[in-house]
Amino acid sequence: MIKKLASCIREYKRDTILTPLFVALEVVLECIIPMFSAELVNALSSGTEMSEVVRYGVIMLILAFASLACGALSGFYCARASSGFAKNLRRDLFYKVQDFSFANIDRFSTSSLVTRLTTDVTNVQNAFMMIIRVAVRTPFMLIFALIMAIRMAPQLAVIYLAIVPILSIGLVVIAKLAMPIFRTLFKKYDALNESVQENVTGIRVVKSFVREKYEIEKFDAASQVLKKDFTHVEKILAFNSPIMQFCIYLTMLFISFYGAKVIVGSGATTLDVGNMQSMLVYSMQIMMSLMFISMIFVMITMSVASAKRIVEVLDDESTITNPENPVTKVSDGSIDFSGVQFAYSADADKNVLEGIDLHIASGETVGIIGGTGSSKTSLIQLIPRLYDVTGGELKVGGVDVRKYDLDTLRGQVSVVLQKNVLFSGTIKENLRWGDENADDTEIERVCKLAQADEFIQRFPDKYDTYIEQGGTNVSGGQKQRLCIARALLKKPKILILDDSTSAVDTHTDALIRKAFAEEIPDTTKIIIAQRISSVQDADKIVVLDGGRINGMGTHEELLENNAIYREVYTSQMRPDTEKEVS
Repeated sequence: MIKKLASCIREYKRDTILTPLFVALEVVLECIIPMFSAELVNALSSGTEMSEVVRYGVIMLILAFASLACGALSGFYCARASSGFAKNLRRDLFYKVQDFSFANIDRFSTSSLVTRLTTDVTNVQNAFMMIIRVAVRTPFMLIFALIMAIRMAPQLAVIYLAIVPILSIGLVVIAKLAMPIFRTLFKKYDALNESVQENVTGIRVVKSFVREKYEIEKFDAASQVLKKDFTHVEKILAFNSPIMQFCIYLTMLFISFYGAKVIVGSGATTLDVGNMQSMLVYSMQIMMSLMFISMIFVMITMSVASAKRIVEVLDDESTITNPENPVTKVSDGSIDFSGVQFAYSADADKNVLEGIDLHIASGETVGIIGGTGSSKTSLIQLIPRLYDVTGGELKVGGVDVRKYDLDTLRGQVSVVLQKNVLFSGTIKENLRWGDENADDTEIERVCKLAQADEFIQRFPDKYDTYIEQGGTNVSGGQKQRLCIARALLKKPKILILDDSTSAVDTHTDALIRKAFAEEIPDTTKIIIAQRISSVQDADKIVVLDGGRINGMGTHEELLENNAIYREVYTSQMRPDTEKEVS
């Protein structure tokens, strides 16, 4: 895990090395200053010239400025190293997610991935910052302060041996109590993010069903659980400060008492006032170092849970990858399913698709119809290798899809989903997802094919109209037509419409199909639809039922031979028939 995370330092190695170097210099200088301070006090006690006082003053001033410079430089390099490390970590995570197959994404919920890219990365960044700065400063300070304390007054340094165990035991107990709580907090963060994401995404549904109160209560419940755990862990961590203060004042009391006793008893021959004063400074440095060690321990404990979650994503290999020596050209739009089986998980009780034998010639128009849960979408997702078949063989252009370069295959297969997504930006910017180099003429052409040009022309800014995130400022039918136009701009050999004209009227649907037949006759078109009218002119229609092909043929053949198709047709045509009779 450490090796995986350390690889994200990359170009910030220099900053990562310079940070602890300047921290070490800062600590050495801070520990030397009290020694000169003690010598100055002793010199004053025994009577000295003003020139000697000035000399000590100049030395301590130089040391203080040098320590300040080292501290500032360590802070500067630490900020660059930690923020750069976090940037690289987020980049690696995001790039990894982009390479994931749908099966990988199914393993991680969206809310969990968001938490890992934000909260978890921030926790690891904070831990990295503490490791290269505070975690270096603290042991250095502890060691140097102890060395200087023993050098100046070995008889009083024994006090530290009595106090340090008390403080250490207290801090270890606090850390052990806090650690398990931190480990469980992030899953609860996932639940909170999921609640927010669902609410924001489905806000129109929430408002239309007047479910604001329910959503607020659900959010409050998730928030209260987090609050309860954080309150509990903060109560535990709150003992840090009083234990620390108790040990500091106890140390100062013992040093003052025994130091005064030694000075008075020996007439300041064994120990003088300056040394005792320095011992008080060193005691503060030692105690503060121990307190920072406890903070580092807790922070690293919290970040380890985050680091494990991040590495889970970085280590997860995509289930779909390019083969060696991939095929980089799709010859045509023919599609051949041969005994195809498919399940979303290896642990699934049964296959989603079973025994699929379907052969589509290049340029054919094929309709797919079936009830909810008949696996229509699962079938078409296999064609661009969004998922891989778990049995049988699927060929595009006469080549097994698993032998293609992924970008090549997906570049020749355009899929338009019922709930396709538009991104924030102008209409032109959204459409150029299909072809970033498309000119205005080409954009208008595909929009006319998709019957989108007529409503775009009514917008004040036409093709420069700004689309809000998710396409919230256009209707469902307009969004679908824009997505169809975007898919057409890819000039694919295979065009798949997954119930993507469900939000347009039958007349517009017919115009889109007519434009397809006339303008892109060589493109293989697969149309998944609930309406018989959307597929009845197809070269052949496939009826799916329970993940199996129940029937296949033309509209007339299926009306005569397939009960499911006939039932759907009758149920959809009945209103018109009754209207004509009346």
